[in-house]
Amino acid sequence: MKYQLIIIGGGPAGYTAAEAAGKAGLSVLLIEKNNLGGVCLNEGCIPTKTLLYSAKTYDGARHASKYAVNVSEVSFDLAKIIARKSKVVRKLVLGVKSKLTSNNVTIVAGEAQIIDKNTVRCGEETYEGDNLILCTGSETFIPPIPGVDSVDYWTHREALDNKELPASLVIVGGGVIGMEFASFFNSLGVQVTVIEMMDEILGGMDKELSALLRADYTKRGIKFLLSTKVVALSQTEEGAVVSYENAEGSGTVVAEKLLMSVGRRPVTKGFGLENLTLEKTERGVVKVNERMQTSLSNVYVCGDLTGFSLLAHTAVREAEVAVHSILGKEDTMSYRAIPGVVYTNPEIAGVGETEESASVKGIQYKVVKLPMAYSGRFVAENEGVNGVCKVLLNEQEQVIGAHVLGNPASEIITLAGTAIELGLTAAQWKKIVFPHPTVGEIFRETL
Repeated sequence: MKYQLIIIGGGPAGYTAAEAAGKAGLSVLLIEKNNLGGVCLNEGCIPTKTLLYSAKTYDGARHASKYAVNVSEVSFDLAKIIARKSKVVRKLVLGVKSKLTSNNVTIVAGEAQIIDKNTVRCGEETYEGDNLILCTGSETFIPPIPGVDSVDYWTHREALDNKELPASLVIVGGGVIGMEFASFFNSLGVQVTVIEMMDEILGGMDKELSALLRADYTKRGIKFLLSTKVVALSQTEEGAVVSYENAEGSGTVVAEKLLMSVGRRPVTKGFGLENLTLEKTERGVVKVNERMQTSLSNVYVCGDLTGFSLLAHTAVREAEVAVHSILGKEDTMSYRAIPGVVYTNPEIAGVGETEESASVKGIQYKVVKLPMAYSGRFVAENEGVNGVCKVLLNEQEQVIGAHVLGNPASEIITLAGTAIELGLTAAQWKKIVFPHPTVGEIFRETL
């Protein structure tokens, strides 16, 4: 069978590309070996945010008295929280499938194997395509720590489906995934320890705000071991034993459960990528141009396989660019304003340059910042809670970065992303009329 476009992988990049191409009238084949929606929808973005919202609601009920609301006997049901998470995922997966079928996308379940740039096999069937988009996603990286194979550890997948709370949890890795699970389990009363090799949690985010978030969670009982290397793992009846080393010497932490969360890496094997002999970058990932096109003109790569940001929203935009390129429409991918969000409580979000990245690149910048208390809406909804809004301006007074600690950072960060993408100066951005009262007004107050 022949199609105008074959897509391998049904995650955010894959299903976005399939829908856009199908809507444009192309004959499209989408091959997915697991569930539509990929890691993001099935075991990443959506399920974790569903759990975190339950935890946030529980936190709100426990502290309702701050808002003159009396709530007695606050409790939670973990099994029902997990069940609701699964229901949300099922609903959204069905929604994705409905969108694809309504746009005449042919969906095939199974493992794809690339034969050449125009031929893909799945099961007993062989398919031909004029164009090929690879959206194979990423997988959890488990470092080769001595003893790792002897420990009954969790990855994010097991943590999402666990229906019994451990008394204690050690999380190896203080990145986005690690901190979101630390937030969730801390809210539900679990004793959490986070071990991070870097000198601060949330590498890549603004260091000052990351430190403030860590200080907040330290007050809530989470123990952080920074600049600390895990050197060995073992299993005992009491739980997992994590041996570590840092500047203060060596030590161990024993916890009922261990969550390995040191990062993810692109999936590059198992689907015949080697049969395409694509040009690679110095980092060893597939090289693409600004239209997401590889060294083979009819082969495109989107999403985590590019190795760029491993974020669903980046993948969605890359997929749009790739399909537009196939359709002959002018469009290019820009990475100037890719937002990063950590859905802890409070949230932390950033877009554009951080102070650290600007310094490394030699960009001259100045920082303007304000406490979130300068937003009346924030004060009304966050009793006794602090936060920070920071904006970076270059020598021409253009907005080049913005970072927010405080709810709802995830919802307002796009305001800054738009300013960065459009190259607005502080004066130009300030001419935009913001509705009042909103938390987003904090950007206008900051400038």
